[in-house]
Amino acid sequence: MAAAAEAAAGGGPGSQPAAQRRLRIISGHLRGSPASRAPEAERLLSPSQCRAGGAAERPVASTIPKKRQEILKWNGWGYNDSKFIFNKKGQAEFTGKRYRLSGMVLPVLKEWMEKSLGASLEHKITSRAFLNTSDVPPSIVNEEFLQDLRATKISYSQEAEDRVFRAHGHCLHEIFVLREGMFKRIPDIVVWPGCHDDVVKIVELACKHNLCIIPFGGGTSVSSALECPADERRTIVSLDTSQMNRILWIDEKNLTAHIEAGIIGQDLERQLGESGYCTGHEPDSMEFSSLGGWVATRASGMKKNIYGNIEDLVVHIKMVTPRGVIEKSCQVPRMSTGPDIHHFIMGSEGTLGVVTEVTIKIRPIPEYQKYGSVVFPNFDRGVACLREIAKQRCAPASIRLVDNAQFQFGHALKPQVASIFTSFLDGLKKFYITKFKGFDPNELCVATLLFEGDREKVLQHEKQVYDIAAKFGYDFQGILFLICSVC
Repeated sequence: MAAAAEAAAGGGPGSQPAAQRRLRIISGHLRGSPASRAPEAERLLSPSQCRAGGAAERPVASTIPKKRQEILKWNGWGYNDSKFIFNKKGQAEFTGKRYRLSGMVLPVLKEWMEKSLGASLEHKITSRAFLNTSDVPPSIVNEEFLQDLRATKISYSQEAEDRVFRAHGHCLHEIFVLREGMFKRIPDIVVWPGCHDDVVKIVELACKHNLCIIPFGGGTSVSSALECPADERRTIVSLDTSQMNRILWIDEKNLTAHIEAGIIGQDLERQLGESGYCTGHEPDSMEFSSLGGWVATRASGMKKNIYGNIEDLVVHIKMVTPRGVIEKSCQVPRMSTGPDIHHFIMGSEGTLGVVTEVTIKIRPIPEYQKYGSVVFPNFDRGVACLREIAKQRCAPASIRLVDNAQFQFGHALKPQVASIFTSFLDGLKKFYITKFKGFDPNELCVATLLFEGDREKVLQHEKQVYDIAAKFGYDFQGILFLICSVC
C-alpha cells in the first residue's frame, strides 16, 4: 500500500518531495498564503505609497472623478453634457464637446424616430432632477463597523447621491426604475480604498461585523450584478475601486504591465500610450468600465480577433476574499499544474471577492490603422461573407455586421454636411449602390472594418478581405473607380 501511495504521488521515494512541492503550489493558489506571492513583489509600490485615507502620493489622474455625479448622468448612460436635444427648427442636435457629433445638427434623426419608432415630439416626458432625500431608502448602518472603518482612515460616504450612483448598472430595467421610481434597497455606505491593503482591511471588517460587500468598478454592468437584494437587512457596503487606478509597473522585456484594478479603460489606454503601448482590449463600455470589471465579467473587446478576449490577456490576478488573498504563485501566462484559479475568478461578477491588481499582456501601439466598410444586398449575404472570412482566418482587428435597422439608425445620425462636394459624393455613392447595383435600401446591411498593424501587411490584409467580400455582392473596385473619376 505504501508503494502504491508513492506511485500515485508521482513515483518512488525520491519523487515524494517533488510531489509535495506541487501540492503546496496548487494549494498556495487557493490559500493566498505568503508563499504564493509573486517573485516580482519587490517591483510593486510599497505600503507607504498607498493612498489610504485620501492622503495620495500623487493626484488621481482619472477622467471620472470620485464624485461621479459631477460629470455623469445619474439616471442614464454617459456624461451630463452629452445628450440629444431638438432646436427651434425641430432638428436634432447632440450637445457637448466630447465627441465628433458634439455640436452638430442631425437633420434626418427626427424623421427616422417618427417613422421607425413611432415617436412624437408632442408627447414629452421631462427628465426629473435628482431624487429628494426622502425618496432614497434609509441606510442600515452598523455603527461598530463605522467606528472601525474611521480608524483605518479609508474614505467613505453615506450621502444619498453616492449611494444611488452605485446601486445599479445599466440594464434597461435598472434605468427604467431610476426614471420612474426608486430601488427598494441600495448600498448603505460607499467606501473608496486606495490600494490592495485597504481592500484587505475592508473585507476583514466586513467579516468581523457580518456585512455585505458589492464591488463597484465602472458601473457599466448589464447583468444586474450591482442590484441590492430587497430583503437584505445587513449593512451593504459598495466598495468603489476607482481610486485604485495606478499602473504599478511595465515590463518592456516580457511586454506585461501590473495595474490596479480600478483604472478605467480610457485612462489605461492613455497612460500606456504615453509609454508607447496598448492593451488592444476595447469593449463597447471601455470609456467607463474598469480593468477589474473586465476580469469579473470575462469581457470581450471589439479587436479580439488580434488581441484576444480578457482571458487571453490576463497573466496574473490578485483577489481579496473573506478567506484571504488569492493569487497564483508566479507571474507566467500558463502553468501545467491545475486547476487554473483565474478561470474561477473571471466571470464571477464580484461574487467571490474583490479583484485588486491584474497583470496583463501589452503590445506596442500599432504602426498603422485603417478603417473600412463593406455593403451587402442583405443580411444573409453578409453572414455568408463573414463566415468565409472566418474560415480563411483572415479577419481584421475588428469586423462587425450591422443589420438594416442599425444601418438606418447610423444613417439617421449623419450630421449636416457643410461641403457641397461631400454631399454630392455621398449622393453619388448612394445612387451607385441602390440604382446601379440594385441594393434595396430596406434590405442592405453593412460590415464595419478596422485593420491594424504593419502598413504593408495591413494593405495586403485589406485586399484579401475585399476580394472575399466581392464574391458576396460588394463591388469595392466599382465604388473606388466612381470616387476617383469624380475626384
